[in-house]
Amino acid sequence: MVIMGVAGCGKSSLGVALARQLDLPIVEGDDHHSADSLNKMQHGIALTDADRAGWLAALGRQLQQHPDGMVLTCSALKRAYRDQLRQAAPGLGFVFLDISREQAAARVAARASSHFFSTSLVDSQFATLEVPTGEAGVLRVDGQLPLASLQVEVCDWINHQKQFHQNQFQKEQL
Repeated sequence: MVIMGVAGCGKSSLGVALARQLDLPIVEGDDHHSADSLNKMQHGIALTDADRAGWLAALGRQLQQHPDGMVLTCSALKRAYRDQLRQAAPGLGFVFLDISREQAAARVAARASSHFFSTSLVDSQFATLEVPTGEAGVLRVDGQLPLASLQVEVCDWINHQKQFHQNQFQKEQL
């Protein structure tokens, strides 16, 4: 599964919590950016699709290397990015942490001394974001909820998805 959303929405916190709870490996998408991309973001320069291409390919390889499941934190702001990840791992689920621009700006500013992402890029994140409304395999959650509540909501969704797929498989076997 991919925990997605704009900078500051809580991808890493939720991803780590879910990975622990579900006993799955965690892959932090930010760890796979190129040095050039990290430098751009540190200096307040928004990444382009070309900048993200190699990053998304690397994340796709990570998904393929974990066929039994993993939790990936990745902004996945555009549908094309999500579709690229889906091609690498068919059936991939996404959890969209939805927060407001003001909330994202406050969170990014609060972590400015310990994170590479420049606060000046929050607006570009929202300009790039294609909200995944109507896309299959996406759960939208309120990123302002407490972490424990988010964990329960996501785990309930995962269990529902598993049950649905088991029922579909059983119907196909008849």
